[in-house]
Amino acid sequence: MNILFIGDIVGRAGRIMLREHLPRIIDREQIDFVIANGENAAAGFGLTTDVSTELLAQGIDVLTSGNHIWDKREIYPQLEKNECLLRPANYPPGAPGRGYGLFSTSAGYPVGVVNLEGRVFMNPLDCPFRSADAILEELRRQTAVIIVDMHAEATSEKQALARYLDGRVSLVVGTHTHVQTADEQILPGGTAYLTDAGMTGGSDSIIGMRQEGVIERFLTQLPTRFDVGKNAPILNGVICRVEQDSGKAQSIERVFLR
Repeated sequence: MNILFIGDIVGRAGRIMLREHLPRIIDREQIDFVIANGENAAAGFGLTTDVSTELLAQGIDVLTSGNHIWDKREIYPQLEKNECLLRPANYPPGAPGRGYGLFSTSAGYPVGVVNLEGRVFMNPLDCPFRSADAILEELRRQTAVIIVDMHAEATSEKQALARYLDGRVSLVVGTHTHVQTADEQILPGGTAYLTDAGMTGGSDSIIGMRQEGVIERFLTQLPTRFDVGKNAPILNGVICRVEQDSGKAQSIERVFLR
């Protein structure tokens, strides 16, 4: 089974890159299932109903997210209604939506997707490690192919989760920092890992935002407006080839398109 995970989609530039390139990637690489992190897809912050509908219509099977999923309140009802929209599973009870699900490829093979958020330099959420334990107890009874989006700031936390889950999931891929790392590997237990998938959006920017506002913030430490970068768009992600019956990764390859 060939799974494509697309790094954080940032604004219109990212959505245009998907529209132009995703069908060709799916066809060329014989992709069976597509996951993308969409928490920055609507003007760089959050997700709207229209944007989520647009992305899912382009061939994405599941949209994961992170801390910015709460930036636009209009998406809250959709998190409850649309099973293909995930928010991190380790938010406390009462948060809208769900953090994991069981989906299927076009051929009908089940795929589990888990969305988690880190706690180092981020919000004091429930423990992502223990949340994963509880979720996997359920999902592993239904499928061996399980993909984890670990939306986190700290490299160490992402690596630790991957080692902790090694042999129990097919792929752990990091999101949130918007800079693609070059540490793709298959761990001893058969779990593929990449610290960060990168981003899909304008690369003539600072992690997707126009540089002027970001630099001004660093220089003055005052609130400044962040506008989405539009120039030199890229598409970042990772392709993981998984043995269906065992759920073990056979290969992992970064995707970087301009």
